[in-house]
Amino acid sequence: MADLDAVQKRLLAEVADLHDIPEGAYNLRANGQSVGRSTTANIDIQTKTEKSGIDIRVKSGTKNESIHIPVVLSESGLKETVYNDFFIGEDCDVLIVAGCGIDNCGSQDSQHDGIHRFYVGKNSKIRYVEKHYGSGDGSGQRILNPVTEVYMEEGSTVEMEMVQIKGVDSTNRTTIAELKKDAKLVVRERLMTHGKQQAYSIYKVELNEDGSSADVVSRSVARDDSYQKFDACIVGSAACTGHTECDSIIMDNGRILAVPSLEANHIDAALVHEAAIGKIAGEQLIKLMTLGLTESEAEEQIINGFLK
Repeated sequence: MADLDAVQKRLLAEVADLHDIPEGAYNLRANGQSVGRSTTANIDIQTKTEKSGIDIRVKSGTKNESIHIPVVLSESGLKETVYNDFFIGEDCDVLIVAGCGIDNCGSQDSQHDGIHRFYVGKNSKIRYVEKHYGSGDGSGQRILNPVTEVYMEEGSTVEMEMVQIKGVDSTNRTTIAELKKDAKLVVRERLMTHGKQQAYSIYKVELNEDGSSADVVSRSVARDDSYQKFDACIVGSAACTGHTECDSIIMDNGRILAVPSLEANHIDAALVHEAAIGKIAGEQLIKLMTLGLTESEAEEQIINGFLK
């Protein structure tokens, strides 16, 4: 942490809840360079030789360990693409914390594109947390385009928490997952846009073998003149269960397009989708205002509760 300045440390706290060197394995990246790395007896991290990024290998049987790989950018005009591959052995249980924070006080756009691929071994469980955050008073944009690919072996479980609440001008998030027998994927997305920001969330989940399941839920708020698109497709090609849901609040001149879709290729594929977009109910505001809150304070309370 000594190699990070005050802005970078603040970004690290925002995206990874880190205020000091984390326990366990980690790789900290700032302005295109690795500024800290640690491995453990069970988790190895190696720099790729053919392109920018790292390989993370987790030994079979690893339990109750964590991996932190956050990225921070505080240099205006910096653009990078990073490839991180995770090889998770069998019977593991690990926490992976990623995320990117950009502080742009200049006139040039700053951009980070992270391509993460997960190969999850038989009967393993991973919890993946990815937070995006932007700050800075410059005219240059803060751009994040993450791609997440998940390949799940028999009996594996992946829980994903995808969060973007503030400051990102443009994001295009693509998540692809392929599940084998009895594998389970759970995704919880929380998103808020404001100003003229744009956010695209694209999910393609393939349930390829019996007993596989997916539950993809997005909650979002579009404020000011911002735009959001949620495009989630679940493909059932076996005796499986799938559910996708988009629940959104629209405010001011915001715009939201929800495109949940299902593709059933097997008679025992049980697939469900839901989508709801609406404004904050007037009775909710009135109830909170009778307790002494102003209208704007009441709105913030409702939004904060909705996005928890």
